Amino acid sequence: MLPLGSLGAMNILVTGGAGFIGSNFVHLTLATRPDVEVTVLDALTYAGTLASLDGVLDRIRFVEGDIADAAVVDPLVAAADLVVHFAAESHNDNSLADPSPFVQTNLIGTYNLIEAARRHDVRYHHISTDEVYGDLELDDPKKFTEDTPYNPSSPYSSTKAGSDLLVRAWVRSFGLRATISNCSNNYGPRQHVEKFIPRQITNVVDGVRPKLYGEGLNVRDWIHVDDHNSAVWTIIDKGQIGETYLIGADGEVNNRDVVRLILELMGQSPDAYDHVTDRAGHDLRYAIEAGRLRTELGWTPTYRNFREGLQATVDWYVANEAWWRPMKDATEAKYAQTQSVVAR
Repeated sequence: MLPLGSLGAMNILVTGGAGFIGSNFVHLTLATRPDVEVTVLDALTYAGTLASLDGVLDRIRFVEGDIADAAVVDPLVAAADLVVHFAAESHNDNSLADPSPFVQTNLIGTYNLIEAARRHDVRYHHISTDEVYGDLELDDPKKFTEDTPYNPSSPYSSTKAGSDLLVRAWVRSFGLRATISNCSNNYGPRQHVEKFIPRQITNVVDGVRPKLYGEGLNVRDWIHVDDHNSAVWTIIDKGQIGETYLIGADGEVNNRDVVRLILELMGQSPDAYDHVTDRAGHDLRYAIEAGRLRTELGWTPTYRNFREGLQATVDWYVANEAWWRPMKDATEAKYAQTQSVVAR
């Protein structure tokens, strides 16, 4: 089998390329890999916007479509050398309110993609999450590894776990040329304001006190989106077919400390936040052991200091209000309705 791109430009299909991580992957790819031609497939749901591809739209092929539609997926995969699958329903709160889109996108959509990749013998990389492993106790020194058993706790994480298992089965049963990566919590530019870090930043911009679920002691292992995406390319370039790699940057911080740091970086009192009722099934702690990625494939993160990466993220949202402002009011209205239901 010839290496990817050995006969000229590499053609890649990026699903979910107008979403948070996917759009940043497109920007990184075009900035660092001049031999790569990019097609983006995105359904442009509320979480995807062409504004995230500003500056590169004239350099890519964009197709608006749903990965749950096999007729849309098949010809795009057939024309590609590589599929990088970011498209997913990913917001835990939404999965608790209505799991059905998560089943359609994360399970049916993944099935369509891997079937097309198998049919046309196309290399495939599957983006997943550490949430498939469930959670860890706050005082547990262990971290997730590639051998940690799956134990998802929400409709979101269970459908992502199911999609991972589909890929593994297609590798074993049909010889699908695939790799999988499970990453810790991404943060950075172009993330929808429903998510934890951009919601807090944009609230402070608007003079609104940030909201913190419960006591805020839940721990997440944060990684800057650019570091995550550089790791994805490292896996595509150097990873072994059929293998799973965990992506993390040793960024464990609890939610309360994240909020306090955001407030400090934005010139506010670190105590200027409010507690709200915790969400159902809120995982306690995630932590990634990414040693295999570093020792076997030689990857290292650029942002080794969470404060530095968070400052860059704050600066981006402050400077790009035109990007997030159109989605802010609807997001806050949805959160207000959720809290009203919880309080009854």
